[in-house]
Amino acid sequence: MSGGAAAETVGALLCAAGAALRAAGIETPRLDARRLLAHALGCTPEALLREPRAPVPSAQAAAFRALIARRAARAPVALLTGRAGFWTLDLEVSAETLIPRPDSEALVEAVLASGRAPRRVLDLGTGTGALLLAVLREFPAARGVGVDLRPGAAALAARNAARHGLAGRASFLAGDWAAALHARFDLVLSNPPYIPSAEIAGLMPEVAAHEPPSALDGGPDGLAAYRALCAALPGLLAPGGLAVLELGAGQAGAVAALAEAAGLRVAGQREDLGGVPRAILLECRPGPIVGTASNR
Repeated sequence: MSGGAAAETVGALLCAAGAALRAAGIETPRLDARRLLAHALGCTPEALLREPRAPVPSAQAAAFRALIARRAARAPVALLTGRAGFWTLDLEVSAETLIPRPDSEALVEAVLASGRAPRRVLDLGTGTGALLLAVLREFPAARGVGVDLRPGAAALAARNAARHGLAGRASFLAGDWAAALHARFDLVLSNPPYIPSAEIAGLMPEVAAHEPPSALDGGPDGLAAYRALCAALPGLLAPGGLAVLELGAGQAGAVAALAEAAGLRVAGQREDLGGVPRAILLECRPGPIVGTASNR
């Protein structure tokens, strides 16, 4: 008696996909394969590990193979699944936004280590809304505004706020940095573009070919956005307010000099998991320079 072909199993699909991604030079082939198969099946990666012999319906198997082909062509996993984790948040991402990275969590840690409890928060270049929403999650009395040059990014950030029950405390605008704002804030956050223009083409393909150039390109020396931010901060910070900006590797000294030239004070730095100075803390209030925020 003849019958249809047997369904492929979870284990067999993962084995073949892992080999294909390894051959394509992907650094984490098995991990990426699990995440993509879980996405195709609508389950968690952990569930796949528990049931390696479970059959996979042909439609989902075909969808998974299509995802693997795109990943082998260096499309980021986050864009293939439409989701990325940041802090305690599961965020929607798209080609209009920078994919949130663990390094950026250093900014949230710096705010918490500062001992301040901001009530009015501004996130410039908000992208997915990751920084603003993470801070609002930590400070229930706070409200915030996120601004992004791309209207699609601002709309996506608003969806992320609604997804996490924060829509009532967060609003998002499309605009050129703080040009349309006439208010002062206790906390200003920003992960600005800081890659020197000539270096973008040499970034890993997942970044260079798939993330928005406007979220990466920091001008010829990588500092163009910091010049704009440092010029705007004195008019944005409330008395006693704090600004926390993300830094590119090796940029701490140059950004500190720009800040001091704009009348700001460096109130500390914070390192990322790799020990790289990743966040710089700036303030306008008078007084001596404050000690460095504690690191990991």
